[in-house]
Amino acid sequence: MTSLDLPYVPHYVAAPPTEEPLEYAEIPTIDISRADTEEGRAALAVEVREALHNHGFFYVVNHGYSQAQTIRMFDIADVAFSAVSDSEKRLYLSRRQEEGSMPGYTLREYTDTYSKVREQLQQYALCESHETKRQHPEAVRPLLPEIKEFNKHNHFNVLYPILRLIARSIELPEDTLVNIHDFGGTNDSSVRFIKYFPRTEEEETKTSNVWLKGHTDFGGISILWSQPVSGLQIKTHEGEWRWVRHLENALVVNTGDALGFLTGGYYKATVHRVIQPPEDQRTCTRLGVFFFAMPDDDVKLMPMAESPVLQREGLHRSYDDVEASTMEQWRRARTKAYGHSELKNGKEKGVEEEVINGVVVKHYN
Repeated sequence: MTSLDLPYVPHYVAAPPTEEPLEYAEIPTIDISRADTEEGRAALAVEVREALHNHGFFYVVNHGYSQAQTIRMFDIADVAFSAVSDSEKRLYLSRRQEEGSMPGYTLREYTDTYSKVREQLQQYALCESHETKRQHPEAVRPLLPEIKEFNKHNHFNVLYPILRLIARSIELPEDTLVNIHDFGGTNDSSVRFIKYFPRTEEEETKTSNVWLKGHTDFGGISILWSQPVSGLQIKTHEGEWRWVRHLENALVVNTGDALGFLTGGYYKATVHRVIQPPEDQRTCTRLGVFFFAMPDDDVKLMPMAESPVLQREGLHRSYDDVEASTMEQWRRARTKAYGHSELKNGKEKGVEEEVINGVVVKHYN
């Protein structure tokens, strides 16, 4: 399909990158196109291992999408919010609270994790494994073929190469993790469009300018398509918060709980948060395009003890293997708890905790 054949969508005009002198994290860059050769994969596996150990995040470049294709996807993402009325959105709400399932809309009705204000974000999630069971808003329907292709691109051309590099980095067969991340199978991997709206001064004061408290993602790998409105911060090993710099047409990748469980803590889920944008972007909306990858629902989240690296380094088990949650149990429990669980002060200063399926989950102020 040529660009002339594509359905018309209005162009979403994002804010220009900030010119504020922010303290940025030093995040490594992975050129995923080098994974096409054996020599490249061997080198990249080392780079990925070091990136995840030292930073928990890395950029991906040369991922196969042109700048024009990326711009088009952000235009499509905005349609889900600007071209769909609130009343129509309510016809396609997610079942996150009832079923622990993300597909559909999450509106600005959830209380933030401070329980002081309503979140100023909307989300629309599309999951390949749910597509035969869900309908979509009228404005989104003509765009579904493109979204499906985008989903496939994330899954096969970005996620799978990363999973092969991670498996290789712990001396397992390259397809070990690929084999438990089936496309359109029994998992909740999803494309998500998220739009943050500016808060009032009163809301910012009540939440200390934090839009999304420090947390870990509950899946395996999270992929953020870089966008110019600053807000994302990562927590360094030294306990400091550092901004994530926008790189044009790059991806920002981090690990979640599931990979932490599967690697026995060798690769820890990385802590990050979203805060109020800097002064020169303060009145702007912040549109995000994401791909959240999860292992198949029936995968037991216990260490891959057959890994020679994990055997040498030692395994950290969050629970006995017999009691380990499946991916489905973990994602449903964490999804249901979001915005509704009662957090208690932890042992660390500025950290609140909740217990989910016998595992302590931390939230960082």
